[in-house]
Amino acid sequence: MSTTPRLAHPLKTRRAIDIKSEPINGYKGVDLGDGNQLVSLRMAICQALYEEMLRDHSIYVMGEEVAEYNGAYKVTKGLLDKFGPDRVLDSPITEAGFTGLAVGAAMTGLRPVIEFMSWNFSFVAFDQIINNASKMSYMTGGMFSVPLVMRGPNGAGPRVSSQHSHAVEALYSHFPGLIVISPSTPYDAKGLLKTALRQNSPVVFLENEMIYNVEQEIPIAEYLIPFGQADLKRTGSDCTIVAFSRGVHWALEAAEELAKQGIECEVVDPRTTKPLDIDTIIASVRKTSRCVVVEECYKTCGMGAEIAALLQEHCFDELDAPVGRVTTAENPMPYAANLEHETLPKPHRIIEAVKKACYR
Repeated sequence: MSTTPRLAHPLKTRRAIDIKSEPINGYKGVDLGDGNQLVSLRMAICQALYEEMLRDHSIYVMGEEVAEYNGAYKVTKGLLDKFGPDRVLDSPITEAGFTGLAVGAAMTGLRPVIEFMSWNFSFVAFDQIINNASKMSYMTGGMFSVPLVMRGPNGAGPRVSSQHSHAVEALYSHFPGLIVISPSTPYDAKGLLKTALRQNSPVVFLENEMIYNVEQEIPIAEYLIPFGQADLKRTGSDCTIVAFSRGVHWALEAAEELAKQGIECEVVDPRTTKPLDIDTIIASVRKTSRCVVVEECYKTCGMGAEIAALLQEHCFDELDAPVGRVTTAENPMPYAANLEHETLPKPHRIIEAVKKACYR
């Protein structure tokens, strides 16, 4: 079992974070005096950027409102003051333009970090991501690498309706040449982003605005997390729940409620969907004999479909029930709060799926 720090609570933050009252440097956590610090997921990402920009002067940040406004979600807060306008650049509202610019910069030796204000807006830059960033090393016979990190909020925000609520893990995991990361905790976000900033391949780093305020105690000392290494967020013996990003928090909440009813769930967080640590998932399913996958993607061609197919290949004899999938309902995201609640893979739907797997 992994020894990485755990959330004090699966959903609630330990204290409310007021962006306006935070220090001017958005990367400053609360020193707990024992080698650890208390940081939000927002701060953890900013810390990773800050530390790696100090280490490597070829890293620069670019995107809409990342400089003067400190980022739409204040993830880049304080970086302009520290590194100046040559390394923290506000861009026009032109995702295809600044993504293409970043691909070219990466090919010439720089290490760009671009922020999509929402990963929904990355669709405008789809050609640059899929036909240029992901394929450039292959198309040039390895002559050029593209050390590019593309990051920003992914999935549904609160009542932002159909054009701002897409989860893109499955979409970008489909294409060779991309690394896809979807962290759920501050510890994971910082360690994975620092690893991403040292890669020579393009990285899709998917955050979720609804967990930016989640806090966790993490080490002050530097650490990295390798790609393709899942984490057990909770141990159990009756059913495996595979979830990532915000879904981990829903899964943990559901697991706590199920435990009260005598069903102990193991929660596996892949952390990266490409590469996917299927071995850890297989080991858990061989122990529990049941599996439910939770994701904000749609059910058709989602990550759950991929994981279910792999479990079919490797765990057919061990499975006591079909792999369950809890996903965003296959309709455009409604604006009404009550309909949004029923559309997303919330804990009540996870509980229902686990019970269905356990009581067949």
